Amino acid sequence: MNDSIRNVAIIAHVDHGKTTLVDGMLWQSGTFKANEAHVERVMDSNELERERGITILAKNTAIFYKGVKINIVDTPGHSDFGGEVERALKLVDGVLLLVDASEGPLPQTRYVLRKALEAKLPPIVVVNKIDRSDARVQEVVNEIYDLFIELGAEEEQIDFPILYTNARRGIAKKSMEDSSETLQPLFEAIVESIPAAPGDPTATLQLLVANLDYSEYHGRLAIGRIFSGTLRRGDEVVIAKLDGTMHKTRITKLYGFEGLERIDLEAAQAGEIVAIAGVEGITIGETVTSAETPLALGNIPIDEPTISMIFTINTSPFSGKEGNYVTSRHLRERLDKELLTNVSIRVEPMENTESFKVMGRGELQLAILIEMMRREGYELMVGKPEIVTRRHNGKLQEPLEQLVIDCPADFVGVLMQKIGSRRGINTKLVNQGSAKGSGRVRLEFSIPSRGLIGLRSEIMQDTRGTAIVNTLFDGYIDWQGEIPARLTGALVADRAGKATAFALWNLQERGELFVGPGTEVYEGMVVGECSRWDDMDVNAVKEKKQTNMRASVADEAIRLVPFRPLSLEQAIEFIAEDEFVEVTPSSIRLRKKILQENKRPKRHKHAMEKDAEVVK
Repeated sequence: MNDSIRNVAIIAHVDHGKTTLVDGMLWQSGTFKANEAHVERVMDSNELERERGITILAKNTAIFYKGVKINIVDTPGHSDFGGEVERALKLVDGVLLLVDASEGPLPQTRYVLRKALEAKLPPIVVVNKIDRSDARVQEVVNEIYDLFIELGAEEEQIDFPILYTNARRGIAKKSMEDSSETLQPLFEAIVESIPAAPGDPTATLQLLVANLDYSEYHGRLAIGRIFSGTLRRGDEVVIAKLDGTMHKTRITKLYGFEGLERIDLEAAQAGEIVAIAGVEGITIGETVTSAETPLALGNIPIDEPTISMIFTINTSPFSGKEGNYVTSRHLRERLDKELLTNVSIRVEPMENTESFKVMGRGELQLAILIEMMRREGYELMVGKPEIVTRRHNGKLQEPLEQLVIDCPADFVGVLMQKIGSRRGINTKLVNQGSAKGSGRVRLEFSIPSRGLIGLRSEIMQDTRGTAIVNTLFDGYIDWQGEIPARLTGALVADRAGKATAFALWNLQERGELFVGPGTEVYEGMVVGECSRWDDMDVNAVKEKKQTNMRASVADEAIRLVPFRPLSLEQAIEFIAEDEFVEVTPSSIRLRKKILQENKRPKRHKHAMEKDAEVVK
């Protein structure tokens, strides 16, 4: 056992303040110099993480407090990135469970806590954002106790310390009445409550790989924790592969973590989290062990994916104009590269060599992958998300989700009606506002994953952007039959050209437009949402006929309603079975799978036939 090391993961629901708390811990531990400039949420180093304000990739850092090294792993709060959480929990001996003082435990709080309790990790509960005007600290603490009991926590796990923090100001208190102005109570709780890193430094070397990185100079880096033994730079070791084979290699570089930096080490003992080079071909879940007496550790169990999408090459008339990587070979190489570091994604080749079936935890996870690919210069098309079903005792089953919505009480009726039509069952309704009912309400539903596809944007529209929507995978249920999808058709361009204000002015009465004047369109491209149930082929490039005859009345001024540009997530939610989202580095377009109007089947007839096939 290494008394000078504590390994701890910070787990919480998305946007409850994990990364901000790590900022404060880095500051107050002396990691940053007084005159050193740095950005907020310094652990969110990925460009997409900074834009969206969420953590996508689990990352680790280390601080020192009174001679004790505290390795901190910052984890994502969204269940779509749950594979990152599962890996992170293999590295640590305890967790900081962060909960918002107003919102209380939410679906992802339940998810990450369940994983921590299954791993028998002792928790420290941190109630954050105690400065919020709507904070309800004591109620939230009671809800946390209820959650622990509901998840079947053992007696010693329920006896956890509670701290109250304001991460933005860097304050932690043991009780609300304390006058503490620093995070010192938090540091002391970690040292006292989180067990020292176990492991015998004289035993057989065992290092479990939980993350991968890449260095321009040293190639692939494996990040993991030494569970037993001692690792030295230059050691000859064996990689115990997932298929049971052994592969000999030599450790060329050994790094430790200190603050945000990697530091060179000559040796590291059991309990340390390190990065090693010289391990080409290694993947997550494999063990680095002694060459003389190899002993592999168990694999990291990962939840199965619940949703799939078709990724295929871009075949539109604009293919190759905006991206650098457009072939199926490029697409396959990029997906293979993603599989090396993303353990919760699966990729299956389709019958034709140009398409791949990519399976993940949710729409957000796959949308993040698509967004990263387009920023790297890839062009591709993606189909409508579909659920991953299974057969159990001869019955077809589909994934079930827990849906939690926080919204003003005025919108309860419309949400109940909408979610009920998608086979959702209301399981809980809690009024969080005043007794008069003018406050906010928390609604909980049990709903098939199919019913969630496209639901988020409709909820936002119905509640005027005031709802907070969270979901959590909740097992499987027997196939629930047909669920109504999009009830509107599409406005489809019937010829190529440049959209004109005159044509769009005539079209805006037919529905809502997705393109503005001057946008290049092609036959089969979706230019708007039709107000009717079926698709409508329209001329979006029509120009006003000019004559030399003088008009008897003045020309009517063209006033266009502002069009609705779709984000990547909105486009993925909107498309129907017979449509693709065309993704390029500079554009997101919607299109029909079959571009020619005379070859294209009617949308609703095609969808009904496909649903009948699934039930069979």
